[in-house]
Amino acid sequence: MKQRIITGVIGASGFLLLLWLGSWWYTSLLFLSALIGFIEFAQMKQISWKKPQVLLGLLTIGLIFLHGLAQQETGFLERFQQMPDPVIIGLVLYLIFIVLSRNHFDIHQMAFLFVGAVYIGIGFSYMMQMVWKPNGFVISLLVIFITWSSDSGAYFIGRKWGKKKLWPQISPNKTMEGSIAGIVSGILISIFMFMIIPELGGLFTAMITGLMISIAGQMGDLIESAWKRTMGIKDSGSLLPGHGGVLDRFDSLLFSFIVLHIANII
Repeated sequence: MKQRIITGVIGASGFLLLLWLGSWWYTSLLFLSALIGFIEFAQMKQISWKKPQVLLGLLTIGLIFLHGLAQQETGFLERFQQMPDPVIIGLVLYLIFIVLSRNHFDIHQMAFLFVGAVYIGIGFSYMMQMVWKPNGFVISLLVIFITWSSDSGAYFIGRKWGKKKLWPQISPNKTMEGSIAGIVSGILISIFMFMIIPELGGLFTAMITGLMISIAGQMGDLIESAWKRTMGIKDSGSLLPGHGGVLDRFDSLLFSFIVLHIANII
């Protein structure tokens, strides 16, 4: 527990510092995290990052970031705004590689790596794109604090008082009590932030925002738990002592920002 708290405080401080320093610092952090996260994802299936099929996934993530950044940046990246959909490019590259590998790289492994590259790439890219938008720093901070608060509330309350299992087939340690506490924590933090930043909106908007982001964050956590459960592993990696890997720390945020992006479109 002590190691978990120390790593969490240091990691969160560094993360928020780079968010505060500016778009390029934060973008670089998220891009590096996406690459490491995908390498962890591939290693769940015991596939080395040096394999061509993993390098294709890393390339797909790079293209997703380039496309997303070009939509926000009007400088030298403006020429990439009309580039083909990077997801389609990645799919075509993977399909071609199946043929070139003479089926040593099969459709099942392609599906696993392609889905991972798209999910991780898009999740981190949406986090990156948000900070480039007007009021992007404030919105990013809001989503991050709600998600972290929900995660912490679910973890500590669930650990101390949790009894009824939430979804034992996917994550045996998560409980209904912890899930409810996480949602309440997220809503309370959302209300608090809306109070200190009135331009965000009123009480009803604060409650709906906290509810939506908290549920999305917990769903993101369950999605990664399902992956790990399928692969028979506990953590995605060991880079962060007491927390596991990069995916273990960003799983909730990735899905939260994807849901936020969809909500903004709607």
